[in-house]
Amino acid sequence: MTKPATYPVMERFPTLQGEGAWTGHAAWFIRLGGCDVGCAWCDVKESWPVEAHPQVEVETLVKEAVDSGLSLVVVTGGEPCMHNLDALTQRLQAAGLATHVETSGAHPLSGSWDWVTLSPKKFKECRPEWYAEADELKVVVVNKHDLSWAEGHAEKLTPGTAKFLQPEWDRREEVMSMVIDKVQQDPEWRLSLQTHKFIGLP
Repeated sequence: MTKPATYPVMERFPTLQGEGAWTGHAAWFIRLGGCDVGCAWCDVKESWPVEAHPQVEVETLVKEAVDSGLSLVVVTGGEPCMHNLDALTQRLQAAGLATHVETSGAHPLSGSWDWVTLSPKKFKECRPEWYAEADELKVVVVNKHDLSWAEGHAEKLTPGTAKFLQPEWDRREEVMSMVIDKVQQDPEWRLSLQTHKFIGLP
């Protein structure tokens, strides 16, 4: 008998997507454990160790998502693409659910996605294949250099990919004005805010 596919899961919950193009849409989030990217400003460092999170069977994850009554499932982390996500996305889509992922692009492409948020990080290089898959690029802005660094990634995207600059939460007061200036000067970029945090959602 084939062993059921499982994933290390930190948490799963209903919320509103707070970032990027889908801001304001109701969604079921599945946060997988495991990350080797190591962003110093990460707000979910407790997700990093894979072994700290229980393995949950795919069928359980799918049933929970269906029972939530929400049609959109966001798979995030940690870095979710540390894991092969083919089985999870196939079953979610078979159940009629839309699948979104947020990834740094540091690991190989897996899974079948209706929307890919590519959020590359300086701490671990983005793999080339992700640029063609991205529906949106979201760059977290910590300092002024991140604006030019973002342009380097934007040059590799497929034309028409949405581009967002997102002030890092703890530095938002420091960097907000420079991000706004950039968006005003270059309308191809848009501002992303972590609106779920402003309204007290996970």
